[in-house]
Amino acid sequence: MGRRALSEDLVYELSKSKGEPEWMLQKRLQSLRVFNSKAVPTWGPDLSGLNLDDLSYYVRPGVAQADSLEELPADLRKTFDALGIPEAERKFLAGSGAMYQSEVIYERMKRSLEAQGVVFMSMDEAVKKYPELVQRYFMTRCIPPTYHKFAALNGALWSGGSFIYVPKGVKIEKPVQVYFLFDHPSMGQFEHTVIVADEGASVEYIEGCSAPAYIKGGLHAGAMEIFVGKSAKVRVTTIQNWSKNVYNLVTKRAIVEEAGRMEWVEASFGSKVTMLYPSSVLVGTGASAEHVYLSFANDGQLLDAGAKIVHAAPETSALVVSKSISRGNGRTVYRGEVKVNKGARGSVSSVRCDSLLLSDESSTETLPTEQVDEEDSEVSHEASAGRIGEDQLFYLRSRGFSESEATALVIRGFMEPISKKIPLEYAVEFNRLVELELKGAIA
Repeated sequence: MGRRALSEDLVYELSKSKGEPEWMLQKRLQSLRVFNSKAVPTWGPDLSGLNLDDLSYYVRPGVAQADSLEELPADLRKTFDALGIPEAERKFLAGSGAMYQSEVIYERMKRSLEAQGVVFMSMDEAVKKYPELVQRYFMTRCIPPTYHKFAALNGALWSGGSFIYVPKGVKIEKPVQVYFLFDHPSMGQFEHTVIVADEGASVEYIEGCSAPAYIKGGLHAGAMEIFVGKSAKVRVTTIQNWSKNVYNLVTKRAIVEEAGRMEWVEASFGSKVTMLYPSSVLVGTGASAEHVYLSFANDGQLLDAGAKIVHAAPETSALVVSKSISRGNGRTVYRGEVKVNKGARGSVSSVRCDSLLLSDESSTETLPTEQVDEEDSEVSHEASAGRIGEDQLFYLRSRGFSESEATALVIRGFMEPISKKIPLEYAVEFNRLVELELKGAIA
């Protein structure tokens, strides 16, 4: 299925090719109708350069799904070897999956997860094996198709992604990992992931996202829905370095029940334009959320990101830490929203945004929105922007560091609140991406 006009016929064909039940087809068609009725968002960055009619909406990978890495073709194995996935999996990860083009082609679940009743598989497989469970959560109250235009587009065209269900009281000790890769010219990728942690459960999910620099351009409009049960904990870590002609328009949202905790860790290096605003809706007493985010915008990039927090119950708390770096004519924007509903007594929300400018042409903005409808609450927002101090560079150079080494040290210190949140095995990739950005080596 190559480049095709977005239509009901395309949706029917996509659903039929996957052998989906009738309810999923109807969900897709509903989403398509919503997509056609909504305008492209204008409250964020300029999306006029995105041509939705010039995309390949679904591309099969041409590779049969495999149960082990050795079963994949040699060229794909080399790709994943270069990304370090097998090494990380052997040393660190509880299970992993790799998504090439629009479908998951390699996934693995350890027997220990199955023995605990954990469901971890591709979304396509879960729709068939656990239809009632998926239907309960898929685009219902977390991210309905009406959320915005690109959420509706994902609902109509989703392909791939993960489904994770962790039963009551089960704590997964090691992270679950998935890697997304696409290299088809002018491709649209629309994976959809659902994570459910039942009461007292915990899980950490890590995803990496890449697109080679040589593709003509494309759209990544994935979606992630997370349900954090009573006293449960979910942590999601994302490291993405899409090529710098990709529009990265992702929808991520979590609903957090009583005493539950949601943690988001995001690091963005690539894309032409990024719109990324992970949301935490704190619906239970004592629920909490932590959002930490790093963006690095180089020449020709606009990374528009932030966090959305809704305090919908008493004694809820949220912490947002955003770090951005701009180089060349790169531009970063923090666009955040904090809402405290009436009755959410004793809620506390703190937002801290720090921006580092590495050139005269680079720029940054902080655009917070706060709506506080409960007097018995505490909301704070701090922001700073500046350049690397000459005194810092002078001190380090007096200690024998070159100017480039001194600059790199200051930048690493600036990023430390974010980098320390990244699992050890991924910290290597994270640091490598930072070095490449500083050298201007990523196209």
